[in-house]
Parts: sequence; C-alpha cells; structure tokens
Amino acid sequence: MRRLLAALLLLAAPASAQDVPSRVEQSLRDSGFAGVFAVSENGARVTGGAVGEAAPGRPFAYEMVFPWASVTKQAVAVMVMQDVEDGRIALNAPASRYMRELGRGSRSPTVRQLLQHRSGLRNPDDGPRDDSGWPSFYTGGPTGIEWCLGARGTPGGNWRYNNCDYLVLGGILERVNRRPFADLFAERISGPIGGKVRFVGTPVGVDADTVWAGGPDVATLDRLGRFGSAGGLIGTAEDMLAFDRALLSGALLTDRARAELWRGDPKLGFQALGQWSFDAPLKGCAGPVRIVERRGAIGEFQVRNFIAPDQGVSAVLLTNRAEGKFDFGEIWQGRGVSHDFLASVLCPA
Repeated sequence: MRRLLAALLLLAAPASAQDVPSRVEQSLRDSGFAGVFAVSENGARVTGGAVGEAAPGRPFAYEMVFPWASVTKQAVAVMVMQDVEDGRIALNAPASRYMRELGRGSRSPTVRQLLQHRSGLRNPDDGPRDDSGWPSFYTGGPTGIEWCLGARGTPGGNWRYNNCDYLVLGGILERVNRRPFADLFAERISGPIGGKVRFVGTPVGVDADTVWAGGPDVATLDRLGRFGSAGGLIGTAEDMLAFDRALLSGALLTDRARAELWRGDPKLGFQALGQWSFDAPLKGCAGPVRIVERRGAIGEFQVRNFIAPDQGVSAVLLTNRAEGKFDFGEIWQGRGVSHDFLASVLCPA
C-alpha cells in the first residue's frame, strides 16, 4: 500500500519533482538557446547550468555575471512597495509629494503611473543618437533625472516604456529615505539575498566571472552606469534565483504588498508593478498557469525572470544574444523558447 501511495503521489507531483534537469536542458538545446539557466522550487535550486558558447571556443559558465537589464525595475518596484508598507510612499499619491520638481496638480504623475510607464515623462528613446545608434542619454549626452524632467507630456495616457520612469523612482527612494540609492539596494535587497548582485560602479574585486569572453565590455558597462535604477544591476543567475526566493518566501514583502505588486491589469496588457502577471496555457499542464514575468534587454544581452507563484517556482534565462539575433517568443502563444522552457519546468512530461 505504501509503494502504491508513493507512486500515486509521484504521478500527481509537479514537473519539478520529476526529471526536470534533463528535460529543461534538452528543451533549451532543442530551442537553440545559448546561455545560462536556473530553476528553483520551494526555496531550493532544482537545476542550473549553461549551454552553448559565450564566444567562439568559450563555453558559458553558470557563475558568470550578466547585466540584469530591466530586471532592475522589478527590484526597484519591490523597494517602492517596501516603503508603501512602511507608510513612506502612497501608490496613488502625486509623485511630486516626494520630488517637487515633478510639478503640482495634474502635471505630476502618480507613483503608480511611474511604475506602470504612464507618466508622460521625457523618453531617452526620443533623444538624439550617437554614431553607433545608441540614444546619447546612455553614452555621452545629457542624462539623468534633470533631463527626464524636461519637456514632457500629460501623465495618465497610454502605456509607453520609458527608463526615465524608474530613474525618477530611484530618486524618490533616495529622497524619502535620505540615503543613496545603491546603499538602500544593498541594505534591502542584496544584503538579505547575498551573492554578487550590485549596481555597475560598486567597488568589487574583478575575477573570471565578472570579466569573460562575450561578456560586457567597457563601453557596455559605461552605458549600464547611466541606466542606473532603470537597468544598471549586474549579477548571476543564482543571485536572481535568490531574489525570487526571497520574494516568494515573504522575506522582502508581506503577502498583501506582494499581491499588489503582482496584480496584473488587463487594460495594460497585464502589467503589474515593475513586471507582468498573467495566466497562460503551457503544453502538458492541465490548465492555465499563473506566471509573473520580467524581461530585460540591453545591447547584446537578454534576460528572462519567471515566477510561478502557485507552484513556488522561479526560473531564469540569461544570454548574450541580442534582440533581433535571438527570439524568446511569447508564452501566451503556446510556443517559443520561453513557453517550452516553462513547460519543461512546470508541466508533467
């Protein structure tokens, strides 16, 4: 009877309790993915590793430090919600309450509008570009919050992705806490989770994991410094799993604050606060699975950070294949690298 019960429990278990490592790696190899991957469930890493080459003759390694790109925004949104919990910030208050330069009355976006890219702020993508095609905001031109607060539109309109929104949020966090943003991040996020995650420019020893063939060069690191609280984090896949685990476990936010963080708005394409949250069908799963997704892309680097809250699972993909060279696909379409990766993690074989 005990053997029969054990067999039945195994059949009913989530995919991560079965032969996940081999299925995950095979799925990624079949898809043509090259980079680093990691999966955890209920606080423990299930699998992690690397496939393919970072540069000709140089294989990827699990310990490599990557730009986190806009996964930085996910961490910033968590920090904002920490201050919401503590009563220092109100989501629906005018952001000018915390940064006077945003202007009074209807001219100021709310904190929520900043988090959801509906602020009307000036956008670096609209500025002049350098000879390499990069917006000069990230290279040698005028940059920073002062630039972002220049000529701008009316808040509350249509969604438009804008790094200035999160640069301003970083400034607001500094002002309400009266501390440099990088210090706040170290205290609230990187300290509790440990690891190598940090902002570009933070003093640290250089080793083979931070400087690698195919990794960020000096020019990329300089640009990342200008992304700041909108995209300036660097760290490993293991660091990202640690961040996800802390978020899932309640170490970073209460259940109530996390529920608000992950409340996807159908009118905004299921955008939540600093991430997207939606139900999606996955091949092999009995029904739709709730997914929290955060994407990132800067230069040659792309990142995917997935959380399946109901299963206690997080999954990470990091690559140095740029947008236009490698396509992760859309989960909701039921195909593509992201979909197949998550199906291999979450759904029975």
